[in-house]
Amino acid sequence: VAAPHGAGLRAGGQGGGVACFDADRDGDVEIAITNNGDDPIVFYRNDSDLSSRYLGVRLEGFGIGARVTVAAGGLTQVQEMHAGNNFVSQNPLELHFGLGEADTAEVTVDWLDGSQTTRSGVAVDQLLTVSATDAPAGLRLIVDSGDGSGFYEAGDEIPVAAAPARHGYFFSHWSSTGGSFADPSAPETTFTMPDGNAVVTAHYVPGVAPDADVSVARRWMEVLLESIRNDYARPTVHARNLFHMSAAMYDAWTAFGEVEAPWLLGRERAGTRCTFGTAPTSTDVAADRTAAMSHAAYRLIRHRFADSPGHTLIRRNAEALMGHLGLDAAFESTDYERSGAALGNHLADCYVAFGLADGANETDGYANRAYEPVNPPLAPAMPGNPNLVDRNRWQPLSLEVAIDQAGNVVDSEPEFIGPEWGGVVPFALSESDLTVHARDGFEYRVYHDPGPPPTFVGALSGQYQWNFALVAAWASHLSPDDGVTMDISPAGIGNLEDADYPAQLEDYGAFYDLLEGGDPGRGYDVNPVTGAAYEPQIVPRGDYTRVLAEFWADGPDSETPPGHWFVIANEVADHPALQRLYRGGGPVLDKLEWDAKLYFALGGAMHDAAVTAWGIKGWYDYIRPISAIRAMADLGQSSDPALPSHHVDGIPLIDGRIELVAADDALAGDDGAHVGKIKLYSWRGHDFIDDPDNEVAGVGWILAERWWPYQRPTFVTPPFAGYVSGHSTYSRAAAEILTAFTGDAYFPGGMSSFPIDRDAFLVFEEGPSVDMRLEWARYRDAADQCSLSRIWGGIHPPADDLPGRRIGREVGLDAFELADRHFRGAVD
Repeated sequence: VAAPHGAGLRAGGQGGGVACFDADRDGDVEIAITNNGDDPIVFYRNDSDLSSRYLGVRLEGFGIGARVTVAAGGLTQVQEMHAGNNFVSQNPLELHFGLGEADTAEVTVDWLDGSQTTRSGVAVDQLLTVSATDAPAGLRLIVDSGDGSGFYEAGDEIPVAAAPARHGYFFSHWSSTGGSFADPSAPETTFTMPDGNAVVTAHYVPGVAPDADVSVARRWMEVLLESIRNDYARPTVHARNLFHMSAAMYDAWTAFGEVEAPWLLGRERAGTRCTFGTAPTSTDVAADRTAAMSHAAYRLIRHRFADSPGHTLIRRNAEALMGHLGLDAAFESTDYERSGAALGNHLADCYVAFGLADGANETDGYANRAYEPVNPPLAPAMPGNPNLVDRNRWQPLSLEVAIDQAGNVVDSEPEFIGPEWGGVVPFALSESDLTVHARDGFEYRVYHDPGPPPTFVGALSGQYQWNFALVAAWASHLSPDDGVTMDISPAGIGNLEDADYPAQLEDYGAFYDLLEGGDPGRGYDVNPVTGAAYEPQIVPRGDYTRVLAEFWADGPDSETPPGHWFVIANEVADHPALQRLYRGGGPVLDKLEWDAKLYFALGGAMHDAAVTAWGIKGWYDYIRPISAIRAMADLGQSSDPALPSHHVDGIPLIDGRIELVAADDALAGDDGAHVGKIKLYSWRGHDFIDDPDNEVAGVGWILAERWWPYQRPTFVTPPFAGYVSGHSTYSRAAAEILTAFTGDAYFPGGMSSFPIDRDAFLVFEEGPSVDMRLEWARYRDAADQCSLSRIWGGIHPPADDLPGRRIGREVGLDAFELADRHFRGAVD
């Protein structure tokens, strides 16, 4: 039992679970906490001296989901009975009501099946048990996700209505444990009651409507993307999931073809063999392909997301799609010569076995085998960075509450995700691209090794300082009220070629505009599709920079960067101007062939981008801007030995962006405590936002020791090293795939168009202040702007960016070349 703490609660451990309940039945609520480490179980007894009355309510029977209404003393309270109240824990299945001075209460229970139980004149200061057995007689009908629950007689025709679909979902169909529907595909229909109790369920599918003209591959990709959004945000893991499922569907598609070569079917990889003799004799190739691709995708999703925090929803989505397609999810045969469904099950087993042997350490939850950070964690809520040991190496964060990009509460000191990912079996990466490094007895496999980034001490130390100072300077561009506007149409941005990228670090200053932001992109004179000039779109720079940072940050509810490019690929496929011509020529492909092949090529590129970028991240283990900027500022300024706070390794001064706090400065503090410290003209951070829906932090002078990147306070910066930028690598690789696959460097119609609504897009502050559209002429323009977004977002310096772009180009080209060989049947 914990020692007395007085009023309030003070808990200093790393909590894992919590339960709140009236343990001693005295009318106040106690708290039990489980911790990681010392004091594994802590119990806080509530000894408040209260004279107020209370009532506890416990439900027996169909209690979960029931609504309990308690009326007492002229007030009415409503609570619902939930299971799984808290993280890896839950409260007892009882509800607690405080009743003030009331002597009696009226209790009404609305059960999930539609019945109701009422108790009047209930005495207070007790635990009341209400049983569902008091419900009316008759056959019970439970409508899951809809209306119509109640008690009926056999043969009754009961109107049932599906609940409104949540955002991004569409009603698909009804199912039941008995009885029948007048129209199982209608959200409002009539159900005929069977001879016994029944449960009817409304099913919903994500992404595209059931009657949409899309391929089965597209439908399963929407389920996978929604699965990723409901899992932990792990870009490496999900790039691999995207590739493996895309490859499994592609393999299922090729089994009924004559030319294309499969990737795993009939082959051995990572010491596992996927046997294959002959495909089932088919009288309906389209139906067999649908069955094979669906069973492969269904079983692989169920396996890969079995331990996901959103596993229940993920399973329901997958089962809903199987039901919509008229397929039996319980069919388990792997006798692939007999049916398409069995072939799909066989393929799923092959990819599961391969995934357990491909070096990802899936068996151990993708845990790191050897990597350990050299730096102690930084607590961003505290000033400065006083505990940094190595100013070149990655530093973990210690957050009060940590929420990943998919919205999951995670460990408050998140571990490095994927530092050993270079050892995962790739798609098209070759041994000639590989360098093997060793540290602490562990081999780090690095493809496309770019060499080291600029370091804190040494010949490149000046570049280190300039790179991170630029990130701080660009943070001054995050206000829509500074009067600066820019043309964000293709007439104003984009149109860079590889020759425009500087080859040497010392030339980066001519590429990145230190004071005004952006790159030398010169825009385009005309849209090559329409022949007309692009219409200018003039918006506040601070709106564009904030929207860009949020658009590419992929959070919350994120499909992660590789998944984001699948979303873009689907948008491209849906564009009415797209002609499904592979490499821009030949016959028009049907939607299934287009999707199966595009997903295979894009998935391979995204997976190789992850293997490459994270192999580099793990080996070079490079520091992030929040750590570097605070650490340099702690030392002082490096620009002028004659000025106060000079230190050769400090941060360089930039007039109007990075300066010293003077004695008459508003930031000087009590008794001049901050005089001589570094101040930044920057986004001011979350301390200046109380209401995210109606307030912005704005830009102003802040102490550098308090600098935050433009990210959520529960996230701050990704839990892995910076060099090289994963976004830059993924995006350029994806741009190369889309360019090569479509045979056109331009988006359909010559321009993308992603609408952004005023005051409805940004997550942690109000904005943007105007409506806008994200418009890019070419796929690589979108990739280049994605790269810039990470600098404005405070996540990467230029030194992380350009190497990622160059590597992404090589990864994308190699992945497409290998995919194309598979399409031509030209692989060994």
